[in-house]
Amino acid sequence: QVQLVESGGGLVQPGGSLRLSCAASGRTFRIYDMGWFRQAPGKEREYVAHIRRRSQNAYYADAVKGRFAISLDNARNMVYLQMNSLSPEDTAVYYCAADTTGRGPAFNGDAWGQGTQVTVSS
Repeated sequence: QVQLVESGGGLVQPGGSLRLSCAASGRTFRIYDMGWFRQAPGKEREYVAHIRRRSQNAYYADAVKGRFAISLDNARNMVYLQMNSLSPEDTAVYYCAADTTGRGPAFNGDAWGQGTQVTVSS
């Protein structure tokens, strides 16, 4: 099993930046890809970004492309999400996820963190 714990959420003003972190533990050798999703109030959970563990190729949803950056520290089993130029539409609970299936090419998250709240408001 893989356990994931997010941190770094909070309140930020529009136009500001925030960096989320996710620590993976347990059977981390099973992880192929890691990613971030988010869920805003009253909406379904949506894909944000993911990164391939071996190649470190990164992929993004159109809504965040150019503003968010996902990165991976394999040695520390950490994944990060740098969020810039935040807007109120980015307000959501952000979830870290791991894909241990390796089915690819799409991200198939089968391990999830508990989520961290990001609120963008003045």
